[in-house]
Amino acid sequence: MNSVKLAPLLLIFVEVANKRSFTEAARKLGLSKSAISQQIKRLEDALGQQLLVRNTRGVILTTVGEALLARSELLSEQLSLTLKELESSKAQPTGKFKISIPPFLEKDIVIPAISQLCLEFPGITPEVVVTGRWQDLVEHELDAAVFGGDLRDCDYRALSIGKVAEIFCASPRYLQRHAPVKHLEQLSEHRIIATPWQHDELQLFDNNQTNRRLFCVTHSAKATSLTTILEMALHDMGIVLFPEFLVQTELMQQRLVRVLPEIQGRAWHFYFLHQYQGEKPKHVSRFYELLKYYFDKTIAHCS
Repeated sequence: MNSVKLAPLLLIFVEVANKRSFTEAARKLGLSKSAISQQIKRLEDALGQQLLVRNTRGVILTTVGEALLARSELLSEQLSLTLKELESSKAQPTGKFKISIPPFLEKDIVIPAISQLCLEFPGITPEVVVTGRWQDLVEHELDAAVFGGDLRDCDYRALSIGKVAEIFCASPRYLQRHAPVKHLEQLSEHRIIATPWQHDELQLFDNNQTNRRLFCVTHSAKATSLTTILEMALHDMGIVLFPEFLVQTELMQQRLVRVLPEIQGRAWHFYFLHQYQGEKPKHVSRFYELLKYYFDKTIAHCS
């Protein structure tokens, strides 16, 4: 299989797969719809696998297509970045790249972003400060910071990364041993585990983040580590209002069950903070792009 000949076909496939449309991909790439269709057929023939299925609503990816997209969707960005680097006379960034991040964004978002950043800019040395507290960029000599929640008044630039919703969940064993939870008021009869930012008064919403209401609870346990809190829930210690994307694996494996599925906690907004007034250094801009990409990809799995 000639990978050099397949590379252009993969780039076309990524556009079609991301847009779920031959027409939109053709418009983006400046090609005819028939030309796009022919290139996808060539790729499927070369791989011996069907990648896309057309229907009245657009395009659906097969299982093989989903797997190929997961491995190929950064190809276009990497190629574009490489070409830009060849055209640029600027030196590659080198030295320490110090950032501050919240503890629970590490696994599926920040670390993959840093890993990819180091591949593209091998001269940088990442230094990661993991904390849930506000970190002043100047005071702590940070190049950038990821912060969740309400921003303080400051002169730093804040770029939106996205929002994370909270859901109620508990272990099946806990729910078997205690009274059912069919209405919000019944939470008062249960053991509630608190995250570090939660107080006795919870802000609750429907799944569209509307109809805000306040609900008072008495917490039976609390910890500063989200890993510890998750383990408490898995060990049948109570119900927890937890960031949804952090419990997707446990929900899929039925180690946890969602409680009151029509209710969410507050959706926390995450920001990328930097102090550059003009054009950002290219590795800082790229890090934000990668953060946004992996954040959107992780949150999409919750929908």
